Parts: sequence; C-alpha cells; structure tokens
Amino acid sequence: MKRFRNSLALLMTAGMIASTGAFASSHREAPITALDHKADITDVYAFVSYGPNQSPNTRGSKVAMILNVDPLLEPANGPNWFPFDPSILYEIHIDNDHDALTDIVFQIRFQTEYQIPTIPVALAGIGDNGANAPGTTNLVIPPQIRDFNNPGLNLRQTYTVTMVKYRKHRSHDEDSDDDVIDSLELKNANGSPFFAVPTNNGPRTMDYQSLFNAATYHLNNGISVFAGTVDDPFFIDLGATFDTVNYRTLGSGVPGVLTDAEDAAKTNFATDTVSGYAVNTISLEVPIEMLTATGKVEPASSPAATIGIWGTTSRPRITVRHSPNPATNSGPYRQVQRMGNPLINELVIGIGSKDRWSMDQPKNDTQFANFFLDPPIVHVVEAIYGGALKVPSGPRTDLLPLVTYAAPIAAPGTPTGPIADLLRLNTGVPPTPEDKASRLGLIGGDPAGYPNGRRLADDVVDITLRVAVGGVLIPKFNSFPNNHLGDGVNVNDVSFRLEFPYLANSPSGRNRRHVDPGEPGGGPVN
Repeated sequence: MKRFRNSLALLMTAGMIASTGAFASSHREAPITALDHKADITDVYAFVSYGPNQSPNTRGSKVAMILNVDPLLEPANGPNWFPFDPSILYEIHIDNDHDALTDIVFQIRFQTEYQIPTIPVALAGIGDNGANAPGTTNLVIPPQIRDFNNPGLNLRQTYTVTMVKYRKHRSHDEDSDDDVIDSLELKNANGSPFFAVPTNNGPRTMDYQSLFNAATYHLNNGISVFAGTVDDPFFIDLGATFDTVNYRTLGSGVPGVLTDAEDAAKTNFATDTVSGYAVNTISLEVPIEMLTATGKVEPASSPAATIGIWGTTSRPRITVRHSPNPATNSGPYRQVQRMGNPLINELVIGIGSKDRWSMDQPKNDTQFANFFLDPPIVHVVEAIYGGALKVPSGPRTDLLPLVTYAAPIAAPGTPTGPIADLLRLNTGVPPTPEDKASRLGLIGGDPAGYPNGRRLADDVVDITLRVAVGGVLIPKFNSFPNNHLGDGVNVNDVSFRLEFPYLANSPSGRNRRHVDPGEPGGGPVN
C-alpha cells in the first residue's frame, strides 16, 4: 500500500508537467491571452434553465448561456476597476445542424462614458444625499450609487445584443455578411439601454444588489440578458495546481484522491483559490425554439435536440495608438480566443499550438485530432506511474462525446459531425432540481450535467481528472483510484442563484475574502 501511495503521489505531482496550470479552466491559459486579459474567456456555460422550485422530469423551455471573461479580478483594485473593452466583439455561437459552423450568433458590444470626467475614480458615493464641502452646498461626493443614473457611477457602460442567423448552405469558410439571413438587435421593453453592472467596490459606495436587479432584463420575446461584474463561479485549488499539481493529502492518505465521504460532500476540503475574486460575465437566456434547427422544443430522443455552443472574443485587425489621444481601431474583426468545453486548451492542446487553436474555427479542429483522441498527457502519466495506475491507450474513443455529437449526450441517429470543440447540450433533457443535482454531472448519474452542457456547480476539474486521465467512461477503468481523483474543492465559495442570471454577486471590494490553506474552509496546508 505504501508503494501504491508513493507512486500515485508521484503521478499526481508530475503527471501534469507537460501542461502546467492544466486545470485552471481558461484563466490565462494561452500565450496570446496571457497578454490580453480583456479578451481572455475564462469559462463558457450552457444548460437548460431551471428554477428554485424545479420539478423533476419536467422538460425545460429555455437555455441559459454564460460567457465569462477577464479572469481573477480583485474587486478592491480601483480606481478604474474592470470595465468591458469596447473594442472587443464578444460572441456566443450556436451550431444546430451538427456541422460545427455558426447557425446563430449573439454579438455583444459595449460602450463606455464618463459622467464626471474630473473625478479621479470610476465609482464614488456616500449616503442618501452625498457629501458637501464643509460649510457649503457644493456637492463633492455623489449619493450612494443605487441606480444607473447616479453620477457616482462615473464610468458607466451600456451594451447592445444582436442575434444573427446564417443560411444553412453557405459558400464561405467563415461567417460573413453574405451569409446572413436575419439580424435582430434586442431591445429593452421600456426603450432604455442595457446597462452593465459595475464592480461591487463596497457598501458605502453602492447598493450592488439594486444595480444587479435593475440590470437583469427580461425582454418581450422571451429572451433575458445580463452583463456585469460578478463572483467568479469557477472553483479549484489553483495554488496546489500551479505548484506542479501538488494537491492536498486528505482522508485517503493519497494526494489528489478523495474518500467516499469527501467525494459525496457538498463542502470543500481544500482551498478554493478563486474565492473572493470576480469576473466579467455576459449572460443570456433564450427560448429553446429560437435555437433548434426545427424551431421547436425537441424531445431528448430527437437528433435536432442537441446543439453546440462556444464563445469567442475578437478585435479589429488594426489598432493605432496616438498617445495621449485614444487609440483608433479599423478593419475586420479577427478572433483572439474561443472556448467550448472547459480545460481543452489547458489540458489537451500543446503549448506550441495554443494560440493557433485559440484563433481558429471549431470546424478546423481535425488538425488537433491527435491531441483530442490520444492526449499526450495520458502517456506522461502512464510512464511516470510505471503501469501501477491503469489508463486507457489511444485512440481515446471514450472522449468522442466531448468533440463530436455522440451518445450519451446526443440521441441515436444524430450526425456526429466533424471533430470540433463545442459545448454540446441536449436541450430535451429535463433540468435536474438543485437538491438532486450531482457536481459530477453525467459520471455522477445526473443526465443534465457536464458534459451535457455545463452548469455553474458542475465540478469540471474532478470530472476531467477522472474522464481524461482516469478513463472512467470505459467500464473497466471506473474503479479506485481512477474514479476518486479530485482536488478537494467540491463547491464554489458562495451559493449560486436558482434563476436567471444564476451567478452570485461580485465580492465586496472592501470586505472580500480569499480563503487560504490552514484556515476554516481552506483545507490543510500539506
């Protein structure tokens, strides 16, 4: 047993050397986005919407899609905080006919204004009436920010959302205006613009909850939209991961391996390093019939029920800086990053190919098939472990559901399509009530969880460890320790909402807390 534990500890420590930071979701994972944080997509989520009183086995009517960007935002870090970049085109793509091409895309663009350019900070406010210069009626500090018209919201952002549909049979390799058959700019019911929620810098300055509520827009066509700074929903022992995957030793006595009790618990046994950090989010909720190729809510057994979702960020081809004047941008947009499944770029794609992968289209992913179906990292693990841990050999056909339209996500008869990194979602599978949901998704017996879409609470770190490294989708590998690999972080540090936009409030800049090893909720140091 001692030899087994030592060997497995060596496996967990060295097995990821070829991809340091492999389990950091998409937080600064590629060289190009490590230098361009605003364009860095941290996570993409897509799931059939559910509610606080969700009934079991009840088919859903809408899909929630969430695109998070700009990782590891410290909400105390003023004076500008973290606005969206107006020069970036943010997009959420949908493939509904299984060819890895965009059939529908939601395009989001931001605009920025400074209400009081002479004030040195982006956010300022106090009390009901603000504060005057002593002995005068000259207002120095605006009232607490409680709505989007308050001048204390000095840096104020609005945004537009445009839904574009493309023709089914197109002549172009990339989406172009020639292929557009319909374009609709979404409008607020009262005609006012969509406002983005700012960072929650603290309770004196703003009533963040009031702003959050006001910025949750439900439109007449059944679509809902939200954008702003929120709690980063990703959870991971990032510190242990970046220490060459030096995971904590918990109840099993083996680093990176959980006991049955730890595996079943809805609590953390190690540090959620992302706790207390914020992220910028774009959240949409769309009726299912607007997304399927048939224009209907299809049963799970229908090939038309499964769609593919991915996000992209793009910049204009040319940027010219004229210091001290603002930069100018021109030319067509060029993609900076994309993301479908979590951890693909981090865990699977070689570092020399990460930028090419980020800027390419999913339909061209056959060029990366050797990474998808025979991940080099598994051979590294196998070699280091010396055969004591049995792992599948390539080609890894058990991983095909992640990169093609295949069972158990897609229905029998669904065209598999080309190998492509899309987050695939069977819109006909009923959402699971929150109290019955498994953090392990499909491998935990929950058909509505990752990799059938991705919910905020799905533990993609543990799922990926077990599926990609442990091979648990193959029955003979679904045993200890393969099916107990984990970082010990089972849940987010704060609870999620149970209705749109589902995300939790941004941590307070004044009172945020980053959970550390050795303190309550932070797990052991070793």
